[in-house]
Amino acid sequence: MKEFLLDERIIKKIALGHGSCIASDEITIEGYPVGLMYREKPQKDGDSGWRFFSGTEDQKYLNNPKNHSEFDVNVIANYDSHIIPLLDSPVGSVFERFVKSEDDDEFKPVTDWSPLD
Repeated sequence: MKEFLLDERIIKKIALGHGSCIASDEITIEGYPVGLMYREKPQKDGDSGWRFFSGTEDQKYLNNPKNHSEFDVNVIANYDSHIIPLLDSPVGSVFERFVKSEDDDEFKPVTDWSPLD
């Protein structure tokens, strides 16, 4: 059983109606902010297609299914509310966080990479 950083009792309703997503344990257990988010074609009913990662995971980490879990998108928005303005982006969208300073922390579209269909 995984011990998530946020207790489900403190999850606020800030991004409802987006469906489910996949998120790395680096976000939900370790507390890293979302550093890479992309939206692929949904894999099943209720899937938003969103995938959230810290951006520091290596391929070995990513290949282990024990290192990520399925959540409602609202849960991940509670971990990192900076994702909310991007949640209506279409399938194929990719965003990476660039941190220039503590006051300048934003996602930028990635144009040289796309999720696999």
